[in-house]
Amino acid sequence: MLNSKLPDMSELPTTRQLVGSTLLAMGGAAAILVAVVMPSEYGIDPTGLGGVLGLTEMGEIKTQLAEEAAADRAADDGTITGPAQPTPVIPQAAVAARNDTMTVTLAPGEAAEIKVSAAKGASISFDWAVSGGNVNYDTHGDPVVRRKGFYHGYGKGKASTGEKGTLVTAFDGTHGWYWRNRSDGTVTVVLKTTGAYTDIKRVV
Repeated sequence: MLNSKLPDMSELPTTRQLVGSTLLAMGGAAAILVAVVMPSEYGIDPTGLGGVLGLTEMGEIKTQLAEEAAADRAADDGTITGPAQPTPVIPQAAVAARNDTMTVTLAPGEAAEIKVSAAKGASISFDWAVSGGNVNYDTHGDPVVRRKGFYHGYGKGKASTGEKGTLVTAFDGTHGWYWRNRSDGTVTVVLKTTGAYTDIKRVV
């Protein structure tokens, strides 16, 4: 490379050309920011192109997940608390099976959580269905004595219209279902449960 011929001053770009190239690059970056990055990262679509390409939906999902993760972190930090006193859990052998039906109505963006109190090893059949749209959900449990940062999940999902199955509790504590309405309209969630648990209530 040392033998390469140095360019003449006349071959170098002029100041005007450099300024033009810089402005052109800045314009291109701004266009990419508005048309691609904002829809795909934040769900903001000022040009409408993100909706056509499906980027806006991706950004909205990212935003939703970030909000829910922040809510989870806040809960783990104790800023969102459950009952002031831990609910005593009666040994499973002493608990008779029961059936319950719970209904929650959620406006767009609204969340709800229903939990049962059960001992470790309890088998709880559940069947929940959504009418009017779909929800994101997180089925999880909390031990009687909650520790900071603790999380035990039984399953998560997005844009679901219903799930059913059997939840086998991993420890003494509360276990249940968290939903957030990500539809454009109001939805109704009906939860049916059967199993050896002592209590069921809406906690959020």
